[in-house]
Amino acid sequence: MKKKAMIAMSGGVDSSVAALLAQRAGYECVGVTMKLFANEDVGEDAGRPCCSLSDAGDAARAAAALGMPHYVFDFTEAFRREVIDRFCAAYAAGATPNPCIDCNDYLKFGLLLARARQMGFDKVVTGHYARIGQEGGRWRLSRAAYREKDQTYFLYTMTQGQLAHTLFPLAPLTKPQVRALAAEAGFVNAQKRESQDICFVRGGGYADFLEGRIDMEEGDFVDAQGHVLGRHKGVARYTIGQRKGLGIALGRPVFVAEIRPRENEVVLAGEEAVFRDAISLSDVNWISVAPPAAPIRAEVQVRYGAKPQAAEVFAEAGGARAQVRFDEPVRAPAKGQAAVFYDGDMVLGGGRIEKYQ
Repeated sequence: MKKKAMIAMSGGVDSSVAALLAQRAGYECVGVTMKLFANEDVGEDAGRPCCSLSDAGDAARAAAALGMPHYVFDFTEAFRREVIDRFCAAYAAGATPNPCIDCNDYLKFGLLLARARQMGFDKVVTGHYARIGQEGGRWRLSRAAYREKDQTYFLYTMTQGQLAHTLFPLAPLTKPQVRALAAEAGFVNAQKRESQDICFVRGGGYADFLEGRIDMEEGDFVDAQGHVLGRHKGVARYTIGQRKGLGIALGRPVFVAEIRPRENEVVLAGEEAVFRDAISLSDVNWISVAPPAAPIRAEVQVRYGAKPQAAEVFAEAGGARAQVRFDEPVRAPAKGQAAVFYDGDMVLGGGRIEKYQ
């Protein structure tokens, strides 16, 4: 009996080629585009054609070119609750969220995968650049061959069960190879520009999106001793390590060293103050290994695109929490961001930064 795969198709070239490769691998495929938000969720006129479906046509055309059915699943309520609301709450709490991680966790490999399994599909297929393998009876997540596009940082929340039912066909490919396959297949999106923005933040920056959703009250810039240096425009507009866009001139370079939402203060200091020796993590997920009973050595990445840094990782609370002590101070780990542990290319696990020392 032919295996069945549900393809998460965003309308971009990566997911379209993932569909092509899954079909070539012998799967009976169905394409699905997730409707994630309504116009009013992102500040658009509700009477306009829904911007959240603007790419569905490209996804449908790619599916049609492959002779596979294409459907749209309405996940707007779950996306608002699990991604947009968490995004706003994190900024209100002085943290710096990563909504792509939440979308993968709760939507793609949560809700969509559960729906696919209920409907009898063997795999969910996405256009992520990452590798899934198996060794010693355990599923492993590893970096993609094309390191420039590696997306494992966003996937550290995946479980053994999710990895078992997920397929990443782009794992061995480069982006130019993906575009070449798309052109060969006649996909209209073969040269489509990649979006680098948060999908639900339209037009202005994220701070404009937050206006009216959380408190953006002005407050004080202060130094480490509490001396007032000037006025800020709302704590949600700043992140740890930020220098540009502060709107304050002190005659010397200053950086955001701490955000104090309760006091409505943003602490500014010299760059040396944004380097940290250790971080505490919550919501830790161990992927390729079980939670270690003793401290382990790993390379820890604290932001997407950041260079992983050598560290010692201490699992706590049965693995649900962890402490990370870096060999050398790391620049600007921010509360709310992920810290992901690597052993070479293999993802050991990761968690959300809760505190730093």
